[in-house]
Amino acid sequence: MGALGNPEGSREQLESGAGRRPKCFSLHLGILPLTVFLLVFFGYGFLSQRSQKSREPGAVTRMVYAQPKVLTPSREDVLVLTPWLAPIIWEGTFNIDILNEQFRLLNTTIGLTVFAIKKYVVFLKLFLETAEQHFMVGHKVIYYVFTDRPAEVPQVPLGAGRKLVVLTVRNYSRWQDVSMHRMEMISNFSERRFLQEVDYLVCADVDMKFQDHVGVEILSALFGTLHPGFYRSSREAFTYERRPKSRAYIPWDKGDFYYMGAFFGGSVVEVYHLTKACHQAIVEDKANGIEAVWHDESHLNKYLLYHKPTKVLSPEYMWDQQLLGWPSIMKKLRYVTVPKNHQAIRNR
Repeated sequence: MGALGNPEGSREQLESGAGRRPKCFSLHLGILPLTVFLLVFFGYGFLSQRSQKSREPGAVTRMVYAQPKVLTPSREDVLVLTPWLAPIIWEGTFNIDILNEQFRLLNTTIGLTVFAIKKYVVFLKLFLETAEQHFMVGHKVIYYVFTDRPAEVPQVPLGAGRKLVVLTVRNYSRWQDVSMHRMEMISNFSERRFLQEVDYLVCADVDMKFQDHVGVEILSALFGTLHPGFYRSSREAFTYERRPKSRAYIPWDKGDFYYMGAFFGGSVVEVYHLTKACHQAIVEDKANGIEAVWHDESHLNKYLLYHKPTKVLSPEYMWDQQLLGWPSIMKKLRYVTVPKNHQAIRNR
């Protein structure tokens, strides 16, 4: 009978072999760690493959983050929701990790349009360099540079999944015409090209720089950005076009916010509708011998009054630190003006 069935025999073996371990026991100890390692290694590989195969397409990977509290507002010092239920984006109102995951699952490509006409091409290098540092980091981006000087477009190193497309366009003698014809050009290229290449369009001014994170939290069907000079003002103080003859006319008793013409966007379809409508209104104004007080920005504000944006960006996304300082309500300054002499540049 074996050792387990004969305790006496077992004791005799242990006593006679005092100070020595049986060879088979020593062998087992030697192969045990190797066996455990192989089981763990192949078992992990099997479970990992099985997990990948069983994961539904588009499923969100497991993330650990603080639970949102229904009774605890994200910010108490600012308005975070418009009356038509569009979020107003401030620092502290979103979790960028969750949003990045959502937009990566959708394989989103973002187009960024910028106009570098005449001497404004001098701002392009800083604009692109800072965009590479802060704009839509980790996502696919196409920079669409509209310019009349393609040879002067700087060579800026771009990250993976990001590219620059130069679109050669004509210039105009007046800067006001350059500004207003942006709407026409964006509209035309949205129909001819952007619809096939990107999911969202962000339209920005070139004489700016990205100073902090600007990511997918801004993306929505249609977004506008609060003007830094008017975010505290009443509608009566807004510099809307007040002449009824203009297509940009907004009465004194109407208006939600005053939006900046230097930073707006949305899905390509919505940006196409916006820019096409603004261009048509500009053409009608010209035929009637009138020019809106703030040109394309006036028409943008009229459009967003009657086609409510689905997101509103706080002044963090459009700020002039030289003129306005850095108030405590602004947790971050994300997209800011570059000090310059506009008139000197326009006259070159």
